[in-house]
Amino acid sequence: MGCKNKDGFSVSGTIKEKKKEYIRISRLDVDTPVFIDSAKISKKGKFRFRIESEYPDFYQLGYSSSDFITLLAEPGEKIHVTFNNAFLSKDYKVEGSEGTEKLMVLDADLEITKKKLDSLGALYNKASSQPGFDTVGPELEKQFVSVIKEQRNKNIFFIINNITSLASIKALYQKIDNQTYVLNDIKDLQYLKIVNDSLTKYYPDSKHVQALSRDFTNEMNQLYANRLQAMAKNLPEVKLDPELLSIDGKRIALSSLRGKYVLLSFWSVRSQECLSENNQFKDYYKKYRKQGFEIYQINLDADESAWRSTVKFEELPWISVREDDTVELPNARIFNVKSVPANYLFDKEGKIIATNLHGRALQIKLEQLFN
Repeated sequence: MGCKNKDGFSVSGTIKEKKKEYIRISRLDVDTPVFIDSAKISKKGKFRFRIESEYPDFYQLGYSSSDFITLLAEPGEKIHVTFNNAFLSKDYKVEGSEGTEKLMVLDADLEITKKKLDSLGALYNKASSQPGFDTVGPELEKQFVSVIKEQRNKNIFFIINNITSLASIKALYQKIDNQTYVLNDIKDLQYLKIVNDSLTKYYPDSKHVQALSRDFTNEMNQLYANRLQAMAKNLPEVKLDPELLSIDGKRIALSSLRGKYVLLSFWSVRSQECLSENNQFKDYYKKYRKQGFEIYQINLDADESAWRSTVKFEELPWISVREDDTVELPNARIFNVKSVPANYLFDKEGKIIATNLHGRALQIKLEQLFN
């Protein structure tokens, strides 16, 4: 005889100061009210609804979108609402709905906090135009912050103790004002995760839970993006612009060659392949130099004397420079050089237009550019 009907719930109520003929109930589709039914209010202020539902959900009960209360109803519940004021949300009582009672606790606590903050704000504004504000102002600010922290702690306590209730969603998203969430610390993402994990397990088909899950994913993605951005700001600026000492003792920047097609080449005197390629470079350099072709060649050898003697012996006519740090090889690392010979071809604006062109491939590319 005591079994509840699990296919839905009922809402009955009394309106002591009736001002309209009908009362409406809507289901919240995340943030959008979807009208379900209306009921005529009797002469004695009585009304009743029977709503089909398979799982807990949020509902708006009231006259209009500006005069309503929020219910968190579960299948099987017999909810009774007593409205004591002509404006429904001003003074009401709910019985038979555990979820709604939890929502009311959240609203009541937040209302107390808002009144405290309003009072402190009024004191602050008054004190700002009076002597002694240098002392009074910081103290009021301290109290203001303390009240906000106290409300945050209340919401966290509520979430931890109601982790399987949809009411915890409201605790996550309550606002002190239009711009300020009660849970406004980056560390509060952990509570978003806790609630998301719990409710996804119990109510995977709920649109509110699915929206919470999407929000959690977006928040985490934004957190990772912010972290990467912060890391990038703290990293030294990376420029694809070597500025090294030439064999003539002059420091030459790659960017100083803008206006020419430049082949940036990495090589070693110990590589026979590099030495053979240098002989090819001589032909290309002789053929296209007057048309605006330059070679900026970076040597990677630790032995400086071997580099100098090879450049002089081979009579390499282009710009020959050497890594300042032959242990870390910073430029080779920036350009991701894995082996030598390696090269990058830059256009006249300093943009890379080709990489690792050797032999016939480089010859064809130069012919396209200059012929």
